[in-house]
Amino acid sequence: MEPVQMERRRLAADVLIIGGGTAGCYAAMQLGRKPELAVIVAEKANIERSGCLAAGVNALNAYISGGHTPADYVEYARRDAEGIIRDDLMLTLAEDVNAVTEDLERLGLVILKDAEGRYVTRGWRNVKINGENIKPLLAREVRRQKNVTVLNHVNITDLMVQQDAAGKRRVTGAWGFSVREPVAYEITARAVLVATGGAAGLYRPNNPGFSRHKMWYPPFNTGAGFAMGIRAGAEMTTFEHRFVALRCKDTIAPTGTIAQGVGAKQVNARGEIYETKYGLTTPERIYGTVEENRRGNGPCYLDTRHISDAQQQDLYHAYLNMAPAQTLKWVESGRGPKEQPVEVEGTEPYVVGGHTASGYWVDTGRASTIPGLFAAGDVAGGAPQKYVTGALAEGRIAAQSIAAYLAEAEAPIQAEGPDRTAEYEQYFRQAAGSLTPLQLEEAMQKIMDEYAGGIRTDYRYNESRLQLAAEKIRHLETLLPALHADDMYELMKIYELRERLTVCRALIAHLLARRETRWHTFGENADHPEQSPDGLCYVNSRWKDGDFEILYRPLVKGGHYEHTHP
Repeated sequence: MEPVQMERRRLAADVLIIGGGTAGCYAAMQLGRKPELAVIVAEKANIERSGCLAAGVNALNAYISGGHTPADYVEYARRDAEGIIRDDLMLTLAEDVNAVTEDLERLGLVILKDAEGRYVTRGWRNVKINGENIKPLLAREVRRQKNVTVLNHVNITDLMVQQDAAGKRRVTGAWGFSVREPVAYEITARAVLVATGGAAGLYRPNNPGFSRHKMWYPPFNTGAGFAMGIRAGAEMTTFEHRFVALRCKDTIAPTGTIAQGVGAKQVNARGEIYETKYGLTTPERIYGTVEENRRGNGPCYLDTRHISDAQQQDLYHAYLNMAPAQTLKWVESGRGPKEQPVEVEGTEPYVVGGHTASGYWVDTGRASTIPGLFAAGDVAGGAPQKYVTGALAEGRIAAQSIAAYLAEAEAPIQAEGPDRTAEYEQYFRQAAGSLTPLQLEEAMQKIMDEYAGGIRTDYRYNESRLQLAAEKIRHLETLLPALHADDMYELMKIYELRERLTVCRALIAHLLARRETRWHTFGENADHPEQSPDGLCYVNSRWKDGDFEILYRPLVKGGHYEHTHP
């Protein structure tokens, strides 16, 4: 077979949006209202069904009701994150979540209402929806924008970072390739928005082997946006604030629909309610489940045996909208949640800024530390508990910030960048050996699971294990050049592995740097099992000379934050 020869295709735009998920689509919609700007959206899949909303969702988890205020939402996020949030990011996000919810309804999203025409809420932070078509609605609106071009099935791999004679650096575009045809893309832009999602697949999952992609977070979100930002030198924050989801066992279906929807309590195998013993924050709910199992009191359940027949039917319907495997499990067993409690377990850890504070270190306008580079959604750090509407809000905030930046930005630096086409083609010319991307991915997941606080160690880690993890992950990186690709899809799998390995290294560096247990389960440091007063700070990092430079930054309290450091 002849090695693949790739066409080199050059494109230019005012704004390049990398990732056509929730935040990316909404940013494109906002920028579409500025006809003088040419916008390109590059999406690895298809914006019609990509990102966390690909299969739909049955609730919007960030909507403020019941007389509560955006400030109340900030305090809720602060408590859940044990104080490690950015006040400015949380408040600007919270001030927008209701407006973007109403905007979705105008686009055609069905939001359930009561007899008085008010949204049906689940607590004061949540509204129920029929959201199986939420992503197609966003995609349709993006396509209506005459100044927005969508590149589906294009995998972006690296940012262009150019430097002028005075040493001033800025991002001026990105490189990537089509996953369906032999085309390499060189896209120049005056501003770049990274909106690619967080990182799944770093650790060995609950269901390995054939079912390895049955996981909480989209398995195709590889941390690409993190990785390209890290390699470009952008500052990152709080990667050590991992996310572990409490899910229904085996199906990995959401538990909030049961816990909040029908008021089910967490109980152990003895029937004892344990959730109040450990606490009710997101990490505490998982920590309690792990501890009860460690103490021999498992399995653990959500006790649904008190629900009515109508509530059981509601659960069947709710899960058909977002996790049909759970409904099918009930039907196939012949026993629904009214007859038996629902067993729960924790997932493998993820790095995701939509639920925790991990991601790019950005200013209030969502600009990164490199001029021309912005971040929104799951890749933007500092603002946990953003969920769907928070990602939409960040897409809007970033779009407004980009428009203001472009109004004052200097002309793009016209400098010829390296030809990435040759780098891509090298994998086609490389002789096929005994190693495959899947084999190295499984080796990576085994290392992270055993040495960096995965399921196998009940999410615990210590310094000696983390040092071993770092050494072993660096070794896997040295094996990347030996991989071979037969086609564009296999090339994508190689680059997805590269992205995950970069994120693993960043995560390990952050876990080592936070010398406390700030969040049980999310960051269970066996060397330092308690919180430290010195821990009320951000652990940030920058890639420098082939390794990570750790920076400890003080908490941002209120106000409007702008980057003041180099």
